[in-house]
Amino acid sequence: MSGRRGRASDGGWGLIFLMAYIGAAIYFISHSGGGFWPVILGLLQAAVWPVYVMYHVLTLLHA
Repeated sequence: MSGRRGRASDGGWGLIFLMAYIGAAIYFISHSGGGFWPVILGLLQAAVWPVYVMYHVLTLLHA
């Protein structure tokens, strides 16, 4: 046993996902009306935008 509990390189993907979320949040909030609920909706859309991308990709592929 090496004594290590986890892999040291696991943090890199978390940083990439965080940057993608922040970029998507900025995009969706900048396209919202600026009110409280549109901003909240923009934050929620930023969390699930990969689902929209996969849906449109599969639609284009007729899958």
